[in-house]
Amino acid sequence: MLDIKNLHASVGGKEILKGVSLHIGAGEIHAVMGPNGAGKSTLSAVLTGNPAYEVTEGEVWFKGKNLLEMEPETRAREGIFLSFQYPVEIPGVSMVNFMRTAVNEKRAYEGKEPLSATDFLKLKREKEALLGVTGKMQNRAVNEGFSGGEKKKNEMFQMAMLEPCFAILDETDSGLDVDALRIVAEGFNKIRKADTSAIIITHYERLLEYIKPDYVHVLQGGRIVREGGADLARLIDEKGFEGL
Repeated sequence: MLDIKNLHASVGGKEILKGVSLHIGAGEIHAVMGPNGAGKSTLSAVLTGNPAYEVTEGEVWFKGKNLLEMEPETRAREGIFLSFQYPVEIPGVSMVNFMRTAVNEKRAYEGKEPLSATDFLKLKREKEALLGVTGKMQNRAVNEGFSGGEKKKNEMFQMAMLEPCFAILDETDSGLDVDALRIVAEGFNKIRKADTSAIIITHYERLLEYIKPDYVHVLQGGRIVREGGADLARLIDEKGFEGL
C-alpha cells in the first residue's frame, strides 16, 4: 500500500530524514519508535503533505500513485488519515458541520452522492455507538474546551466517520493517562478493517500493548537503524534506545 524509498526531508534548511525506506502492505500495522528528535513526526508531516517540510530526495508511492505529487487534501481524499499529537481547536466550527463537510468531500472525490442530513446523522450515531462516545461532544466546536483525552477520542471518531485505508497515529498516547490510552486504543481497534494499514508513532511500548504491531522500526538520527517484531518494542521498554 505504501512504499517509501530513500526519503530525505528538511525543515528550515536542516535535514531531518536522511534516507528512510519502508514498505507497508495492506492490513499491516507498523510501529515507528525512537527518541526525541529522531524524525518520527517529520515522517508523518511529510507523508501528509505539511508544506513546512521539504523533500530533497527519495520517493513515496501510495496505492501505486506518486504521493509526493499530491496536495495534502488529495492525500486525505485518497484515504490517508493523521491523528495529531496535539489536535488543534477550531473555535466557531461545530463538529457536526466539520464532519459532514469532510465526509461529503471524500464521497465527492470517490464519485458518490453526498449524504443527506438524515443519512449523515444515522452514520454519526452508528459510529458514536461503536466507539462509546456521546453525541454531546459532537455538538461542540472542534476540540474547543476538550481535555487531552477527549481530543484523542474525538480523533478516533473522525477516523471512524472517514474510514481511511491508511492511518498515521502520531504519538497518540502523548499526555494520556492509562484509562484514556486504553479507550483510545480500543477505539482504533474497533474502527480498523482487515485491510486498514497504519503507522503508529510512539516513544513507549505501552500503546503497543493494545494496538499490536506486525513490525517495529527504530528511527534514530533520521534513519531506520533496527527492525523487528513486537518483541523489539518490549526490548526498548527494558533497555531504552541507547541500550539496543
